Amino acid sequence: MLESFQKNKKGILLMLVSSICVCVGQLLWKLSATQGIIVMLAGFCFYGAGALVMIIAYKYGKLSVLQPMLSLNYVLSIFLAAAVLKEQITLLKSIGVLIIIAGVILIAGGDEE
Repeated sequence: MLESFQKNKKGILLMLVSSICVCVGQLLWKLSATQGIIVMLAGFCFYGAGALVMIIAYKYGKLSVLQPMLSLNYVLSIFLAAAVLKEQITLLKSIGVLIIIAGVILIAGGDEE
């Protein structure tokens, strides 16, 4: 399992950065409904940066490992919504987050050849 992480480490880290950028971009889009076009444009910048980082990440790891990492967007979105928008994290959402994280860890660590 650690061997797989080592082989794909740079790609995995870049995918995490990509997920953060994409989620911040989407949050800014949500906020732009009340805060205006500048916030919306900032959202596009973050989202675009996330897409570019994702493309670069594919150079440093296997698609079968890196693509499932994008499901971390759901996890990050829940935490951002709770922190910024004061949305509640329910027990069901918490269970879903744990399942997603477990799945990502299993897929990222299962790239043995």
